[in-house]
Amino acid sequence: MRMTEQRRIIARVLAQSDDHPDVEELYKRCVVVDPHISISTVYRTVKLFEDAGIIERHDFREGRARYEQIRETHHDHLVNLRNGEVIEFQSEEIEELQREIARRLGYRLIDHRLELYAVPLDDKAS
Repeated sequence: MRMTEQRRIIARVLAQSDDHPDVEELYKRCVVVDPHISISTVYRTVKLFEDAGIIERHDFREGRARYEQIRETHHDHLVNLRNGEVIEFQSEEIEELQREIARRLGYRLIDHRLELYAVPLDDKAS
């Protein structure tokens, strides 16, 4: 893939994100760096990065795709249904349990995705 300056900016903004922006949020951050980047460039680049395995797409039940850079270390997500906050976490106990379940069923686990949807314990609406 040819890395244009605008693609570099999009990649850099994504890499610096500590959240999981959707394309429109990513676009807003990119135009701060380069006002000449168009929303269509961001859409095309996100699709290109996703197809190349550089970023991962998530749908956290909001009706919009959100993205994060693929990392070498695995992590899972807990989504706060009240405010949309996405909390990344790692749990070796959960990882081992998933491998064990696959083994019991006669499989070797290759990949998985775990998303927990929750509300705060002190949430009175639940």
